[in-house]
Amino acid sequence: MPDKVKGSDKPWIKHYKLGPYPLKKSLEPYPKVPMHQFLDNSSEAYPGQVAIDYLGEKIRYSELRTCVDKLANALTGLGVKKGDKVATVLPNCPQFIIADYAVSTTGATLVPCSTIHSTRDLVYQIGESGSETVICSDKVINRIKSIKDGTRLNNIIVTSPLDYTTKEPEAKDTTGAYKFKELLAEHEAKPPQVDIDPEEDLAYLCFTGGATGVPKGVMITHFNRACNIHQFMWIFEPLWPGVKGKAASEIAIPIFHAWGHVAVQTSIALGMRILLVSDPRDIRQAVNLLKEHRPLIAGVVPTHLMKMTEYTIGRLPVMFLSGAAPLPAEVFEAIKRDTMMPITEGYGLTECGPITHGNLSCFSKITGFVSKEKLGIGLPTPDTDVKIIDTETGEELGAGEIGEMVIRGPQTMKGYWPTPGSGLDNGWLHTGDIARMDEDGYFVLEDRIKDMANISGYKVYTTEVDEVLFSYPGVAMAAAVGIPDPERPGSERIKAFIRPKEEYKGRLNASHIIEYCKEKLPATAVPKFVEFRDEFPLTVTDKIFKRMLREQEIDEMKKQGVLK
Repeated sequence: MPDKVKGSDKPWIKHYKLGPYPLKKSLEPYPKVPMHQFLDNSSEAYPGQVAIDYLGEKIRYSELRTCVDKLANALTGLGVKKGDKVATVLPNCPQFIIADYAVSTTGATLVPCSTIHSTRDLVYQIGESGSETVICSDKVINRIKSIKDGTRLNNIIVTSPLDYTTKEPEAKDTTGAYKFKELLAEHEAKPPQVDIDPEEDLAYLCFTGGATGVPKGVMITHFNRACNIHQFMWIFEPLWPGVKGKAASEIAIPIFHAWGHVAVQTSIALGMRILLVSDPRDIRQAVNLLKEHRPLIAGVVPTHLMKMTEYTIGRLPVMFLSGAAPLPAEVFEAIKRDTMMPITEGYGLTECGPITHGNLSCFSKITGFVSKEKLGIGLPTPDTDVKIIDTETGEELGAGEIGEMVIRGPQTMKGYWPTPGSGLDNGWLHTGDIARMDEDGYFVLEDRIKDMANISGYKVYTTEVDEVLFSYPGVAMAAAVGIPDPERPGSERIKAFIRPKEEYKGRLNASHIIEYCKEKLPATAVPKFVEFRDEFPLTVTDKIFKRMLREQEIDEMKKQGVLK
């Protein structure tokens, strides 16, 4: 019997095509350029094209570059130099994009922080990075002022999310801070000339892992991110004539997160018009932009799509690109029935640039040359090595076998801050994700190692339970977690959390759902309990926060004396 195909065989390369169009097998050599070069190129090629459409206001590529050059000049005047760290605490707004390329132009490193971080989180990330300058929203100005003495911050630059709109910002006390728009008005568009080594110099220091412990700083060089942008653009290469300088992309993801960030940067590299959703949790705004502008692509996370199933979008030539978490098949089918378009699912991690996989079979569906799409995160991007290994022995597994996914490629981080190479095993990153690969090289994500439940010695992938729960009529959102079994120390039980659709509130029955699960799942995976909720705890990227659900349940069990 022949050996099973393995990831080291790279079976995916023979499936590198978009419908009938072949795609390059490799993109080497990758250009060694600083990140702001992508904006420079697009502003020269498409100066009159709209770069950002934000709350109805438009910024063209030539205008965007002028803003970037002015801010870079202003930052230099404030003492920002090559190798410095500049933090941002900004929501989705043009100022984040301006700051991104301006910081790159100065040779400094951007440290993007979440707007919903607690004071403690900000002290840690800004302090750990050594940032001396921060660009923040006026909504968090008091939080930033309160941490100044506990960090190395010298410069606070403040802006309102409404500064680039016709709406009047609410008055805030910004004493002791520079105003973003005033800095641009006071400085000429004369950026500093800085020598950058793309392979060594850091473009980004992104903190990740806060949902599972102390956040780690991920060191991404200019070369890492530039490679990843080329890998992302590669998916669309046969469509470039109709995309570059012409098409639009809607971005509904927080752009301080790696997935949203690279979606913005790839759109700019292609000269696209970015429809920027100001509040990623405002599904009505996201849906209205889709209907009004009909963009070619829309970057989302599964939670967006779960909520969109409660709307009627209608037939729309939009390709949804979903990432950051596994996409339930039921949600995939519901959106496809509504819009008559498939969804392309992808995969990545902050440590990997972030994109490592894309589902070409779903994307190829738009060409009419693929009769049936394969679900899952798809094929590795060019020049990306991926293996499935046994979680206990480290041995590489074959097609169809389930284990941990490990990855390496030119987009993989330099290491965890501040030590190059840390967090990598001879260049390989252990993702902590459980997956399997089929014989064609298509990957399916099964679960996070940390989200697996141990039921009397049996491994239960909670995402499989999620899939079944989603298929039950009237379920809008669902999550299954393993909680301690007081009767069997060391073992767990499955608990399901469900948010009903509006018209089903008060009508769903827990015992009926459990019986339904018994028909679809092995006995070990059937939930013992079902709890209905109006809201779920969400991470900064709007993923359902399973760890918090589990911790809340354990706390409640302790309060009730069920668990010691």
